[in-house]
Amino acid sequence: MVFTSHIFVFYFLPLCLLVYYVLPRRARNGCLTVASYLFYGWWKPWFVTLMMASTVVDYTAGRVISAPGATAKRRKLALVVSICTNLGLLGVFKYAMFTQENLNFLLQVFGADGFRVLQITLPIGISFYTFQTMSYTIDVYRGVAQPVRHFGDFSCFVALFPQLIAGPIVRYHTLAEQLAYREHRIDRFSSGVAIFILGFAKKIMLANPMGAIANSVFATNHPTTIAAWYGVTAYAMQIYFDFSGYSDMAVGLGRMLGFEFPKNFDSPYHSQSITEFWRRWHISLSSFLRDYLYIPLGGNKRGSRRTYANLATVMLLGGLWHGAQWQFVAWGAYHGAWLAIERRFGKQSFYAVLPRQGRIVLTFVLVLFSWVLFRAETVSAAMRYISAMLGLRSSVPAATLVHGEIFALHNMVLMAICVGVASLKTQAWDVAQVVTLPRAALLATLFVLAVAAMFTQTLNPFLYFQF
Repeated sequence: MVFTSHIFVFYFLPLCLLVYYVLPRRARNGCLTVASYLFYGWWKPWFVTLMMASTVVDYTAGRVISAPGATAKRRKLALVVSICTNLGLLGVFKYAMFTQENLNFLLQVFGADGFRVLQITLPIGISFYTFQTMSYTIDVYRGVAQPVRHFGDFSCFVALFPQLIAGPIVRYHTLAEQLAYREHRIDRFSSGVAIFILGFAKKIMLANPMGAIANSVFATNHPTTIAAWYGVTAYAMQIYFDFSGYSDMAVGLGRMLGFEFPKNFDSPYHSQSITEFWRRWHISLSSFLRDYLYIPLGGNKRGSRRTYANLATVMLLGGLWHGAQWQFVAWGAYHGAWLAIERRFGKQSFYAVLPRQGRIVLTFVLVLFSWVLFRAETVSAAMRYISAMLGLRSSVPAATLVHGEIFALHNMVLMAICVGVASLKTQAWDVAQVVTLPRAALLATLFVLAVAAMFTQTLNPFLYFQF
């Protein structure tokens, strides 16, 4: 089930809210857990069993780790079981096919016969909920979080449908008190509705049209240079409004239910460096990788060379987390290289000679090249596309046929609107904090327009569902 569907908007959400608020407080977490299992199992019911298994293992591991008198050996064993279980689920369902395909390639290089690759369906959102449950046991082991007392509360935390599929990645200690008690106020509920509508509109009215443009250009074998730049810019807008729109809707739904989730985007295309970009883009993942990978590897405490190696390792694994394909590894390596370069040269880097707007434009261009790796089907396809951007590949006359579609007036207007909105410092998070009557009327109008657009669109994917 997706947020931008009539089933969710007109049936699931109203019914869920109605039952939730009719029930007494002590039954509300159970209501959310059942609703979340229904939400998650809508595509394939058996996906729920994997999430339940991860929930049981990590809840048990947390209890063992925090048990009075538990030995260091037993605590560490429980932690290892939790980490191995969660990484094992990711390994089997996300990386098994990738590993098999690469083993086949190596076998064929040495003249041996390959084997049949076992096709495995990737459960939606598995990368997000395994990270959340694994972070719980790590935090309990470190003493950062208190162990959960009730299995029902932990089940609700893991399955909570607003942020289940694509984040933000919420850590248990952030929601622990809210799971036990949360305040339901009309101003917070109205704020939640407002930010949900803004996220909904961003997804339907901005991300989806930009996705259609990007698909057209990336499907062209020999795009012209101008079309290549236009296409990757459209993809940059699509992925930003798609993912930030989802995060806004998640935050809004959380507020309707009394929860407060952390901010996941902070105007990332305002960044003046790649380092700053990663402080503003997918903040919950960046902080997760920092706290659970970069710092344990030594961070920047063991010399400059070790720091560069740590940055490269973190971004390579971050790229692989996004997808089991070599272009994601290349994407992570690209960002890791830029992070290392910026840390090495600091204020003496080429950024220093540029004015603020110049640094923002340069950073955006560098990010565009990385989005080619993120969007392309293969590394070789990405290299061909980048060659077209740089004018190193000659286009064919048929390539100009796509111009009539992508440079149509309505697409040009939408592109201008997207760039303008992405350039604003004011975000949906800020607009939705206070809902006045005039603002409510504008939001209601925007919602009606977005719903009308939803019923006319054939392209309505959430990009991060595949991760």
